[in-house]
Amino acid sequence: MAVKLGAIGIGGLGHLQSQVCTELNDIQLVGGADIDESSRKKFENDFGVPAYEDYHELLDEHESELDAINIVTPHSLHFEQAMACLERGLHVHLEKPMVISTKQAVALNRYADENNLVLQIGYQRHFHPAYQEIRRVIDSGRIGKVHMVACYLAQNWIKSIGGTWRTNPALSGGGQLIDSGSHLLDVLLWTTDTSPRAVTAVTDNWDQDVDVNSAVSAQLRTNNGQQIIASIGVSGDGSSFEEQITIWGTDGHIEYNDGNLLVTERGNDYVTSFEDPDYKTLTAKKFNSFSDAILSGSSPAVPGQFGLRVTRLTEAAFISSTIGETVDAASLPWDEKEREEIGISSRTD
Repeated sequence: MAVKLGAIGIGGLGHLQSQVCTELNDIQLVGGADIDESSRKKFENDFGVPAYEDYHELLDEHESELDAINIVTPHSLHFEQAMACLERGLHVHLEKPMVISTKQAVALNRYADENNLVLQIGYQRHFHPAYQEIRRVIDSGRIGKVHMVACYLAQNWIKSIGGTWRTNPALSGGGQLIDSGSHLLDVLLWTTDTSPRAVTAVTDNWDQDVDVNSAVSAQLRTNNGQQIIASIGVSGDGSSFEEQITIWGTDGHIEYNDGNLLVTERGNDYVTSFEDPDYKTLTAKKFNSFSDAILSGSSPAVPGQFGLRVTRLTEAAFISSTIGETVDAASLPWDEKEREEIGISSRTD
């Protein structure tokens, strides 16, 4: 038995993900949708299934066949599209970032949970062996109780995507922090198994309509109330792609940078080198997890609750940068009256 999958957003990344899905035993591609005609033609030529201009037409025409949908579209469209699919009883794989507001993330998670539907978010670092090892080392207690994290991500982002929808806040919901930076926030919260609380941030738009550089300080909390302090830097004007995370515990620390994982415990250093899996390999693992959750009833590797945590941290950072004050991420979502009192508008309806 194979999961019958439709694809909303089939240009570029969406096309690549669809290609990977056609190579998996447990997924059968049924059709796609995209507003771009050339993307639709390429999709039909490459995969031999129909593509539609309006995603509602895809859902209507193949309602009896579809089991699930993959969504790879501009960020601000995620909520409407994902909810439309969930309301038809379809499981959803949603590319990161999950959505652009905590209110939206809460609503999607609630609907999926109440209707026993799989909602998986496309954070591929959960399938990267180096980050899996970081999570394993922390869970094992080898470095004691984690109390401090410093991490950063930089890439030549603004030069490579300038003039695209990613720099249009009406479509992107923000800049580098919500885009590539979303992966870093996910790694931070997932490996430490924490939720964001007090968040203070500053951002720099560099004369763009969206943030390019962000500096975030956050207080994180584990389920048992343990506090962790985190320092997060995200730059959209780096010379190359760089990502590093250092995690300090009471008995040692972990440092991961450029494929090398250093674990220091009891005065001894242990270094393990990792080769970065290619994107297609990680994508196959993502969709194998997604299809397995649908077919077996197991929990997906990256459930919607992870997306909610990241969304809370992201939105709190944006609000803090706007009002110049610390924001309690756990208090989100705010209602319109609360937003009006501090002079900010809602980022969504």
